[in-house]
Order: sequence, then structure tokens, then C-alpha cells
Amino acid sequence: MTKLEIRTKISAQFTGAVVKLSMETSWLYGLLSLFVLALAFKFSSQGKRKLPPSPAPALPLLGHLHHLKLPLHLTYHNLSQKLGPIFSLRFGTRLMVVVSSPAIVEECFTKNDIVLANRPPFIIAKYIGYNYTSLVASPYGEYWRNLRRLTTIEIFSHSSPQQVSVHQT
Repeated sequence: MTKLEIRTKISAQFTGAVVKLSMETSWLYGLLSLFVLALAFKFSSQGKRKLPPSPAPALPLLGHLHHLKLPLHLTYHNLSQKLGPIFSLRFGTRLMVVVSSPAIVEECFTKNDIVLANRPPFIIAKYIGYNYTSLVASPYGEYWRNLRRLTTIEIFSHSSPQQVSVHQT
């Protein structure tokens, strides 16, 4: 056997071992990364917030939409019987908290009205609502209160019916 044949044989054996080792380790690294990714997703989706109970399972893109059946008020009633007067649902990626007790609804609208008055920021509202500056898209605050006051004055002023009335000629 010549030196070239020996080198080729050793090289082929060594390369085969490396390929085999890299295939095994790639599967191992792939499974390990999927496991770490699943753990990270689980802990990040729980978040730091304490949320009301929700029906299980929530699908990744649809959320709890598969739980909803017509008529909706009966579905919400059945869910409140199972989960309690406050429960959470995911519609797509949006979180929604459902309150079904009249006493808790009254508390939400009297004691916590400022905290619960805001709307979720939709991307479409940024572009159609002129960067969240329209009455419908703006978040609750001083600017929204001024817009509401001006809109109320314009709608209920005495000159408003004369401006929109139709004149037949």
C-alpha cells in the first residue's frame, strides 16, 4: 500500500466518522433547541401577569375561537358557569377578559373606569386614524377628552341642524 492510499483510507474513515458524528449531533442540537424554544414560549406566554382562568386549549394562531358557537351569549354563559364570573379568552393574538357578573361589571365601570377605558392599539388605526389622532383611534387621555368635547359641541350645537338640512330649490 502506498502512502497516498493509506492517507485516502484514513481520510475516508475520519471523514465518515465526522459526518456521522455531525448528523447525530445535529439531531441532538435540533431537539435540544426545540425543547428550549418550547420552554421559552411557555414561560413567555404566561408572562408576569396574573390572568383569569381560560378554557384549554388555545390554538397558536386562532386562540379560543374554536370554542365559540352560536348563539354567543349562551357560549359565554356556559364558559362562565365552568370558569367563574371573570375569564379570559384569546381571539387570535388578542387577549380579551370577559366579565359576566353584574356586580363586577359595576365595579369595572365605577372604580376602575380610567384603567379600563383604553383601547388596544391596532396597527390599522395608526395609518387610517392619522397616527392615533382621530377620536376613534386615540388612546384615553387629555387629547381624547378634548376631541370628545369638541365633537359633542359640534354635534349638539344649535347651528348644526341648519348646516346639514336639505333645501329644496
